[in-house]
Formats: sequence, C-alpha cells, structure tokens
Amino acid sequence: MKGKKEEYKYSIILTGKFKKHLKNLKKQKKDLKLLESIISILAKGEKLPPKNKDHKLVNNYDGARECNITSDWLLIYEIVEDKLILILLASGSHSELF
Repeated sequence: MKGKKEEYKYSIILTGKFKKHLKNLKKQKKDLKLLESIISILAKGEKLPPKNKDHKLVNNYDGARECNITSDWLLIYEIVEDKLILILLASGSHSELF
C-alpha cells in the first residue's frame, strides 16, 4: 500500500492474513486503487457510500465489519476506537472469505 501520505484519524495495521490476500489480489490483477480509496475513506474516519454496503459481521468475525469494493470483492476490517487503529483483516471474493 503505497502512495502519497495523507492525514488519517486511524493508524492502519495489515494482518498477516490481509498481506497474503493482498498478494493474491496482485496476482489476480485487481485494481488496487479501488482498495486503497476504500481504506483511505475508512482511515480518515469517514462513512463509506451506500454502494459499498458497509455492515457489521457476526460469528467468526464478531466485532469486524465488511464492505464491498466491487460486487464480488470484499474488505473485512475492524476499527479499534480507543487506540484509533484500522485493522485490515482480509480482502477477496465472497467465496474466498466465507
């Protein structure tokens, strides 16, 4: 995740699982600028547009959230308010993640 430095409300932490998914996304030639724009919005503490269908998850991902980057490309993330941390947990298609 490279690019110009922006002012963010949240620090960004990439989990090992997310880094692995990121490598797969690169191999699949996904447009990572779409992912970066979503992460930027989240890191600034802003709400995502309705088209991204941001919502809470339960069960294995209790406490985390999921949003659509495209119709079959999801981002699973968690925001830890007291530490101002945006934790990126996973990214991939619905079938890859669930």
